[in-house]
Amino acid sequence: MAEFKPVLLTLPSLTPSLAVEVLPYGLTLHRIIVQADGRTHDIVIGPEQPEDHVSQKYTNTIVGRYANRIPVGTHHLERHGIQSEFTAMANENPRVSLHGGPTGFDALPWTLLSADTPPTLFSAAELAHLSSPSSTHAIFRLISPDGDQGYPGKLVVEALVALIGPGEQEDRLKMEDVNAHEHDLGSIVLVYRARLDENGKRVVTPVNLTQHWGFNLDASLREEELPSVKDHALTIKSDRIAELGLDSLAAGSFLQTCDHPAHAHLAKRIGDLFPEKSYDDFYYLQNNRANGIPTRIPLSSLDSNLDLIKDIVQPSNGALRGIRPEPVVTLSAGKSGIKLVFDTNQHGVMFYANGLAKPSSGARKKIHGGSGISGHGDSYGPGTAAFLEFHEPLTAFLDSKNKDGEDTLLTTDELYVNYVRCDVRFKMTQA
Repeated sequence: MAEFKPVLLTLPSLTPSLAVEVLPYGLTLHRIIVQADGRTHDIVIGPEQPEDHVSQKYTNTIVGRYANRIPVGTHHLERHGIQSEFTAMANENPRVSLHGGPTGFDALPWTLLSADTPPTLFSAAELAHLSSPSSTHAIFRLISPDGDQGYPGKLVVEALVALIGPGEQEDRLKMEDVNAHEHDLGSIVLVYRARLDENGKRVVTPVNLTQHWGFNLDASLREEELPSVKDHALTIKSDRIAELGLDSLAAGSFLQTCDHPAHAHLAKRIGDLFPEKSYDDFYYLQNNRANGIPTRIPLSSLDSNLDLIKDIVQPSNGALRGIRPEPVVTLSAGKSGIKLVFDTNQHGVMFYANGLAKPSSGARKKIHGGSGISGHGDSYGPGTAAFLEFHEPLTAFLDSKNKDGEDTLLTTDELYVNYVRCDVRFKMTQA
């Protein structure tokens, strides 16, 4: 079926370093291919066959309308005087609605846009940046009807997936003067836009999108029977984690990472102080960028001159490293030499170490040493991936302190704006 046919994005270069296969089904990043030191790496876990994403859920897909867990039941919503009601539907268990409900955005076919069906939530100025010879991109659309999974309002969502080249050779050489062994290979940029389409009716709805992508930077080396990320180094620029209650629902408060050393990720090896129940935690980011590109803007601002992506789609070469914002998360692996550097306008990141995975169910890619056969017994297990999901605080609309602020609500007067950028770097490992 068309929704399982990969859309291949590659950098237009004689020596390609980065490629992505995107499935319209669930806006899934089926493969992220990195070419480095004569080796081919696929740095995201998942099934071999695109169709297996139907059963191997939340593996590199988008999730929505709302990331993570919401208490089941009816919730009153209000933002800037606009009111609605939302009935969260159970799917994880009778008390929890997970990742948008029983049939979330991860399980739906998205439409690949083209010149015949152009995007409506990206401006002409923004689209002009994407015509650069050093980049490649695709934009997808999903329309979620009023009442979908209990959410009020017809929501139009458009998602940009772009690859940005590392820049001209002379710029890369400038970077290498500073660090002779670390090379920029390019960048992956995700931008989500959403608006309510209610023909004049005033509505408010929860929106909190993220990419549920799971990384293992060493898996393609196949040095272990079961890949692990416990030797990966992780930095999260955060001093607070969300306190969780029953069913891992947000308790509405935060804990200081200084009181919980396992969550003080300052280039810490993931396996050090590894929690008994693994990692599945929301980190509130110390992110100056969150104030630079807002999570919502007035819908009236969406005209041909709007430009919120100009610097997001700039090449990742060393000459621009002083211009790019400070990263909020980095993930690196000494064995492969691959390093990922993230920035975003979101206020938090969920770090999940695949603690609920079972080798007996699902499939593991052949490039990661698996058979590729679903149910063969050689899939991924706990600790095999670092899922880094950038989004706003958990169930923020249920906390009165967020009223009319960062409450993860969207009105018919607003445009939802969400981006994450991942710079891919490589450092030669010692033989």
